[in-house]
Amino acid sequence: MMARQSKKLNGNIYIIGYGDPTLGSWRWKETNSKKILTDFKTIVNKNFEEISGNLFSYDRKWESNTTPNGWVWEDIGNYYGAGASSLNWRENQYDIFFKAGARVGDKTQIAKQEPLLENVSLVNEVTTGAKGSGDNTIIYLPPYASYGFVRGTIPLGETMFKVAGSMPNAAEQLAFEFSKEIKSNKNEMLFVGSYNGVEIDKKDIPINPVIIYSHQSPPLDSINYWFLKKSVNLYGEAFVKTIGYNKKGIGATDTGLAVIKYFWKQRGIEPSAINIIDGSGLSPANRVTTNALVTVMQYAKKQNWFNSFYYALPEMNGIKMKDGYIGGVRSYTGYIKSKTGAEYTFSFIVNNFDGSAAAVREKMWKVLDILK
Repeated sequence: MMARQSKKLNGNIYIIGYGDPTLGSWRWKETNSKKILTDFKTIVNKNFEEISGNLFSYDRKWESNTTPNGWVWEDIGNYYGAGASSLNWRENQYDIFFKAGARVGDKTQIAKQEPLLENVSLVNEVTTGAKGSGDNTIIYLPPYASYGFVRGTIPLGETMFKVAGSMPNAAEQLAFEFSKEIKSNKNEMLFVGSYNGVEIDKKDIPINPVIIYSHQSPPLDSINYWFLKKSVNLYGEAFVKTIGYNKKGIGATDTGLAVIKYFWKQRGIEPSAINIIDGSGLSPANRVTTNALVTVMQYAKKQNWFNSFYYALPEMNGIKMKDGYIGGVRSYTGYIKSKTGAEYTFSFIVNNFDGSAAAVREKMWKVLDILK
C-alpha cells in the first residue's frame, strides 16, 4: 500500500498487488479478509487524520487478461474458473445463496451474496430441480463485467443453497471493501476502483510513492500444500504468472509457460510433451505425456524441497498421488512403495473413456493396487 504521506492526505491511496493469490484467503489466520482489512484500516488511520483523494487497487503489474486462453465459457464465472490478477482478493471467490421454489420448475430467489459484489448485477434464471439433485448451476460472468446470468437448477427444499462464483474484478472488490472500512466524515473518496477496470485516464503510480504498509504471502510450500490438496486453480495460475514476472519481468501466462517449458527442455523433456496453455489444467486443450509427468516427479525426489512436496500430495486409495479430471479424462500421478520395498513413480491417464468417472476411477485404482 502506498500514499503521499502527511496527516492530511490530499492525494491517492494505492493498493499495489504483486500476484499473491492468498490475500483475503480463509485458509490462514494471517491472510483472512477481516484481518487484512483491519490491518489496512489501522495503518491508514495511524498515518492520516483526513483523506481527500482516490483509492486505487493497482492491478497492472501483470497482464490484464486474468483467464488463460482456452478456458471454457461455462467455467469462467464459477469459483474454480477464477482467473489470476496481480491483485487477488478472497481467492477471487464469492458465494450466492439461493432459496428454492415450492415445486419443481419454480423460480428461485437469491437470498444473499457473501461478499456482496460491487458494481455487478446478476440475472437469476435458476429454477428448482428435483429433491437431492445437487448443484446444477452455471454462472455466466466474464472478467471485468458488470452484468451476468446464473442458470440451471438447485434442489427442491433448499432455503440457503450455496453456489460459489468467481469475482469478475477482485481488485475492484477489494478497493470497495477497504473504502467502507475507512469511510468517515473526514475521509472523502473521490473515486474507488481498479486500474484495469476503470474508464478514466489511467495515470500511473507516482514516481516516488511512500510505502506505509506491506503484506507478505505465506511461504511457497504452504501455498503449494493447498494447491495440491484442494486443487485451487487460482494458485496454479498465479504460480505461472509469478514465474513469468520474476524471470522475464512480464506477469503473463504465455511468458511463464515459456520459462517452464524451457526449464524442462534443459532437463530432457521435449516441449511437445508438455503442451500446456495454463497453470492449473482447467483448459481441455492441455496435453501432457505420462513420460513427462514421471520425469518431473523423479526430478522432485532429488530436490531438497521434496519432503514438503511429498507431504502436500493427497493420499487416495493408500497411495500418495495427485488426481486430475476433466470431461472424458481421468489421471493419477504419484509414488507407490510396494510391500517388498520397491519404489515406483507412476503416471496413469485414461482419455475419452466411456461410462461414469467413478467407475473409471475404481478400475484405475485396481490397476494401481498391483504395484503395492
